[in-house]
Amino acid sequence: MIELEGVPELIDPVMVAAFEGWNDAGDAASTAVAHLEREWKGEVFAALDAEDYYDFQVNRPTVWMDAGVRKITWPTTRLSVVRVGGEKPRDLVLVRGIEPSMRWRSFCNELLGFAHELGVELVVVLGALLGDTPHTRPVPVSGVTSDPDLAQRMDLEETKYEGPTGIVGVLQEACTHAGVPAVSLWAAVPHYVSQPPNPKATLALLNRLEDLLDLRIPLGELPEDARAWQVGVDQLAAEDSEVAEYVQTLEEARDTAELPEASGEAIAREFERYLRRRDVNPPGGHATADGSDSTSYLRDSPAGRTRPPRPPKPDTPGTTEDSADTGESGDTGNPGQDGEDTPEDTSED
Repeated sequence: MIELEGVPELIDPVMVAAFEGWNDAGDAASTAVAHLEREWKGEVFAALDAEDYYDFQVNRPTVWMDAGVRKITWPTTRLSVVRVGGEKPRDLVLVRGIEPSMRWRSFCNELLGFAHELGVELVVVLGALLGDTPHTRPVPVSGVTSDPDLAQRMDLEETKYEGPTGIVGVLQEACTHAGVPAVSLWAAVPHYVSQPPNPKATLALLNRLEDLLDLRIPLGELPEDARAWQVGVDQLAAEDSEVAEYVQTLEEARDTAELPEASGEAIAREFERYLRRRDVNPPGGHATADGSDSTSYLRDSPAGRTRPPRPPKPDTPGTTEDSADTGESGDTGNPGQDGEDTPEDTSED
């Protein structure tokens, strides 16, 4: 039994989780949870024991100075709680960490212990994958679940994915077996510009989370950052004729497909989001679309306006950029990672 001291009784709590690494292309998902924590001033109330779940040769601790005293920060997963105000206040339990190196089942059981003790009614796990999607179009975000009743009630896809998975998929299945409703939201990040940050994908995940939970999220500078990011990628793509031609091919394929963004339901969601924002005063190696591995960038880079590096010349539409860093992407070497299919298909749970 997990005993939590100092945590007040929560109102309609929802757990929102994201993990750096293989499930976090462009750092889009982990940045989204970090944004929620920052905007709502979340207070950390628990952290998992790093010794139990992380290989420190893969995810190394960092040393820093505090008033002349050397301190060490260990890679781990932390939980914080924030209260969303408004006519119907509710609490969000935010989970942010790194995909564990080992003992995934125990890791998920410990998180579910916290969820049970806090009375969590729904678990939402955010992820991002690399896909054949142009940076000039809206970021595809798919919502999937293993629960057919939940899929029908919340207008989600019932996952049919088969293949390698990561901690997002494992956690969602653990929730299902424990009887806890769980949803995964997946953003597709252009594989030819996968370096973090990707504020456009982060913004898309937060917008989808707003729709799912029917709440208003303060976005701060994210919309401006997303526009600056796209302008920067536009300029870089324009400097390389092969990349520009490839982007045009992706645009044509996307525009001729039946896009969720063009549906009446999507237009209605956008209008509802507009009404929420008008009526409420604002408060103060990644998974690829085909499930293959791609080494990821796991630096804690701020979602600023820095232009991303030059996109590589695409040899084949499905290839992804190499990178090396910490977390559950390619740096851990774990084959299992979530986000294992395209949003247009059946994104991983």
